[in-house]
This record gives sequence, C-alpha cells and structure tokens, in this order.
Amino acid sequence: MSQDVLLYMLIGVGVLFAVIVIAFLMINKNNKDRKYIMQLQAGTKTSKYSAEVVYQKLYMFYLRTPFLKRYILKLRRRLEIINIDDEYLTRMQASKILTKAFCIIIPLAIAIIIFTYQNVLLMSILLIFEVFMVDTFIDGMVDKIDNNLLKQQINFFSEIRHAYHETNMVEEAIYQTAQDDDNPEMSRQAEKIYEVLISDDPESELEKYYDIAPNPYLKEFAGVSYLTKEFGDRKVDGASLYLKNLNNITQEMQLEILKRDKLNYVFQSLSVISIVPLLCIEPLKNWAVSQFSFTESFYNGKDGLLVQILLVVVTFVCYILTRKLKDNGSTAMNTKNTENPWQEKLYKIPLVKKIVDLFIPKEGTKENRKLKKDMKDAASKDKIQWIYINRIMLCICTFFVSLFLLMQMHKLTIDNVYTDPTNTYNIIGQMADKDVKKAMEITESDNKYIERFKGDSSLTQEKIEKAMKAGTLTDDYINATDTELETAASRVMDKIKIVNSEYISWIEVLGALVLALIAYNAPILLLKFQKKMRQMEMEDEVMQFQTIILMLMRIERVNVEIILEWLERYSNIFKDPLNKCINNYESGPWEALEEMKDDVTYPQFIRIIESLQAAVEKIPIKDAFDELDTERDYYQAKRKESNDRLISKKGMIGKAIGFAPMVCLFVGYLIVPLVFIGLTSMTTSFSEMSSMGP
Repeated sequence: MSQDVLLYMLIGVGVLFAVIVIAFLMINKNNKDRKYIMQLQAGTKTSKYSAEVVYQKLYMFYLRTPFLKRYILKLRRRLEIINIDDEYLTRMQASKILTKAFCIIIPLAIAIIIFTYQNVLLMSILLIFEVFMVDTFIDGMVDKIDNNLLKQQINFFSEIRHAYHETNMVEEAIYQTAQDDDNPEMSRQAEKIYEVLISDDPESELEKYYDIAPNPYLKEFAGVSYLTKEFGDRKVDGASLYLKNLNNITQEMQLEILKRDKLNYVFQSLSVISIVPLLCIEPLKNWAVSQFSFTESFYNGKDGLLVQILLVVVTFVCYILTRKLKDNGSTAMNTKNTENPWQEKLYKIPLVKKIVDLFIPKEGTKENRKLKKDMKDAASKDKIQWIYINRIMLCICTFFVSLFLLMQMHKLTIDNVYTDPTNTYNIIGQMADKDVKKAMEITESDNKYIERFKGDSSLTQEKIEKAMKAGTLTDDYINATDTELETAASRVMDKIKIVNSEYISWIEVLGALVLALIAYNAPILLLKFQKKMRQMEMEDEVMQFQTIILMLMRIERVNVEIILEWLERYSNIFKDPLNKCINNYESGPWEALEEMKDDVTYPQFIRIIESLQAAVEKIPIKDAFDELDTERDYYQAKRKESNDRLISKKGMIGKAIGFAPMVCLFVGYLIVPLVFIGLTSMTTSFSEMSSMGP
C-alpha cells in the first residue's frame, strides 16, 4: 500500500472521528437542554387528556359541524366580550357550556323516545321542539358567567377605593387593582379600561369600549374614570366625588344583582314546567286506556291526536313567552347574528326579494310607521324584511303542516276502523283475551264488506244484508237471524260511512288557512308582547337615569349635551327619543328637549326633561337636579320597591303562562274526555237497557 493511500485513509478516519465527536457533543447538549426544559415544564405542563385539552378539541369539532356551529358561534359572541383578548379561555368556556347543554339534552331526548316511541308523530315533534330548548340551557349557563362578572365588579370597586386613596390617580388605581388574580374576568376589563385611559386618543378609544362593554355599569365606570382623569377630582361634602360616584354605581349593581337573583328564583323552573307535560302525554294516555277502556276510541282516534297537537302548540307558545318574560329585563348582550342571518341570505335571492317586497308596507304609510314603532318599543334588532320573511315562512309552513296533520288524522280514523276490536266496551277495565280475539274476528269479517262496498254511492243497508245472507264474502251470517243480520249490516254501514267521509273537506282547508293567518300575525303579536313587557321596565330605566345625572351633575364642565349623550348611551326604552334629541340639539337645545317631551308619555322622564330645560338657560345643572342628591335615600327605597313590584308582576304572569300546559294536559286531555265519554257511554247503556225492557 502506497504512502499516499495510507495518508488519505488516516485523514478520512480523523475527519470521521471529528464528526463523531462533534455529533456526540451536540446530542449531549440537546439532551441537557431537553432535561432542563422538562424540569421547567414539570408541574405546569397540562396532561394530554386534561379537561381543558378535551374542551379545546371539542370546540374545533363543534366549529366544523354545520348544525353545532350556530350554537358555538352564538356562545362566542357573548363570551369573547367578557374574556377580552383571551381566545383560549373563550374557546374553553364555549365548548364547556355547549357540552354541558348536550349532557342535559341527550338524556332528555332518550326519555322522549322511551315515552313516545309508539307515537312517531308526537316523538318527532318533541325532538324538533327540543332543539329550541338548547338555547334555554345555553343562556342560563352564560348568564351565570355574566352574573359572576357583576359580583366581581363589586369586589373590584371596593379594592379600587383603597388603591385610589394611596395613589390619588385614577389610571394608576385601576392598573394596581387589575393585577389581582382573584377576579380574572373583571381584571381583563380593568386592563382594557386602563389601556383606554392612557391611549393617545382616549375619547375615541372609550367610544369603542362602549360598544363591547358587557354591561352598562362598566360603561359608567369607564366614563366616570375618564371624566375624572380629564377634568380632575373634587371634594363634595368632604369626600371625593370620584369615590362617591363609584359608590353610586356599586349601589346600582347591588340592586341589579338582587333583581336578577329574584328573577332567577321565580323563573328557574318555569321553562322546564312548561315542557314537562309533553313527556306525560303518552304515559297519561296509556294509563287512561288501561283503566277506562271506553276512552280508547278517543285517545287512539283523530280527536285525541288533535288534542295532542294543540297541547304541543300551547306548550311551544308558553315556552317562548316565558323566555321572553324572563329575559326582557336582562342586561345580557344580544347574541343573534344581526349581520347575515338566514333571513338575509334568503332575501338576497331575487325572486324571494320580489315576493317579500309585495308584502312589506310602503315607506310613509301608516302601517309602516306603526310597525317601526312596535319594533323600536320592543327593542327588536331585526329588519322589516326579516320580520316579513318570518311571517311568510310561518304562514306557508303552518298551512302545509296543518294539511299534513289533517291527512294524518283522516288516515288514523280509517286505520282505526280496520284495526279496532268490534265490541261493546266495558265502562271500567279491559276486555279479557277471549273477548278481544272474538272482537277482532268480527272486525276482520267487517273489513271484507267494507273493502267491497266502500265508495258505492248507491249503497243501502239492505244491499249489505243480502251480501251477508248470500255468503259471497264470508260464511259468518249464512245462518244468522234477521235481527243479527240487521245489527251486523248497520254496523258495517256505519263503518263504511266513516271510511267514505274521511277526506279533506273545504271547511278543513279553510281552517288551515285561518291557522296560517294566525301564524302570519304571530311575529307581530310577539313584538307587541315584548313591547308590553318593556313598558314594565320604564320606571327602572328612569331611576337609572337619575343615578347617572347624580354622578355627572357635580363634575366640572359637564353640560346638558354631555348628560343627554350619557343617557342615550345607557338607555334601552327611551333610546330613540334621546338619539333624536341629540341630533337636533345643535339647532336649538330648548326646542330639541321640547320635541323629546312631546315624543314621550312617561311622567317621571318628562320631569327629567323639564329639569334639563331649566339647566339649559336658567340655572346650573346641580341646582336643577338638587332634589336627586337631597332625596337620594328616598329614591333608593323607591327603586327597591319598584323592583319588587316588577318581579312580583312578572312572576304572576310567568306562573300563569308556565303552568298553562300542565292545566291543559290534565283538564283537556284527561278529565274532560273521561267525564264526557263516560257520561255518553252511560247514557247509551241506559238507553239500550230501556229498549230491552218489557
């Protein structure tokens, strides 16, 4: 081997050895780094199968599933406002709430199937109706988070008082208190408010925050903090005006928490109570038939089906009204997709748009103005086009569903003629197996004659008797007496009349049209119901206005226009008159306020407007509303008493609506049929006994 080859081999081995050493050092270093990272992660790394990870994966599953996507996005719209900039927590809470809702809904669906599997139509209606219940469970669980935030705000305001005493600076006090991890939801809101206050353009940033604030009390806190930072704090009766305003907001929140707790206590089970009767329809029917066999023809016939359908409709209406009644006074955010709902997508279709526009009243007409007023009074977020799409769709669906149900009832009656045992019912109890077998043999024999003679317009009882006597179809009546033939032929004749008469008549079509007309007006009636319920909230809103004015009237450089802007920002019922007044304010303050006074009818709000008019030209704001400060205790007591009356009134209406399905179930579906059919059966029996006498 030459020296050159040996040299090359030695160089190659050396290079390979160097590569191996370098690779070993790199691998060793990586192992050390990996061990160090594992040590850092120890105690903090989440398990692969932890609940949080599961909820995150479920969130992605819900988001990809078409039907579930609607609910998960609806949850996001509420939760992402509370969990500002915390995407992980928003997803986890949304997934957790929806999963819990399904844990309640799925067992309920199984119970519905178990109790109503014999009645496919009722089972289908209940399963469809259960979809609407998901909203109830979701809203209830989100409301708990909303209420928890409100309670955290009280603790936060208590802490900020101490911080403000130490720093005497609004933004520093908010920042210092926001570092507290005991109130995470409120801390996020406080950090957002702090960012607004220290921004280059706090006024515009504050307007943006007003649009996403979870409740009006955070708006008030952010606004008061901004005004204090800009114009400075001052002493009133030896105390800080800023802290006095915080105390006023705290009192408002305490009243709101008490109000919500009482409303939740009153309505906590009414929605469920209004639904429970639907689960009892089939068990109640089975019990009544087993104990009183004479009711079988009613419960298994079209009359029983009609009562079942009416019960479902009554339950659905009561369920919707109960929810509207409870949610009317809530400060929860509107989670409906107001940008592009299914109505908007449908309206964009040219043909649909042309049809819908034919129904919408023209601009400037009395009907158009009345509808817009009802929508404003009901605080509806819908457009007129969406309402009319709802009306038309409800009308069409109700008409065709009514026709379908009528066809089902006719079919059910005909099926009962062919399948019901032919016998004389006992008043109490059931027939023996021997009697049932004999009755079914008579039914099968009658069915042959029904199939032969149904649809014959010239049919007479004598014709049936001749066929029975001849034995062309059956040999059951070849040796029968004339009395037996007459009885059997009369029975078959009655059955044939029933079969021939079971078709959709013009009267039933007219009834379906009437129901469709009622459904067409249902969205408008619901608007009027919401409007009526909102009128009950007027006194509460005016008292909130008084609190806002009490906070603003002693702040330097606050004028009537600023007060109007604050009232409009926190208003709900009187939002439109206030908005109109602000738009017209530049053309003349007194005239704009006078016009607003003409637009409203509530006396207490008119008094506020008159005081604002006095503050425009005659006296300072603090003098115009001097009675608010001197009679603060009176207004607080009056506010509590007003809330109690409001809750009591809503509770009475809610209980009447919530228990209506239960009353209809026992009275309309059990007691009335038992009494009416029982009396009819007894009357028939007595008549037969009398005819058999000497």
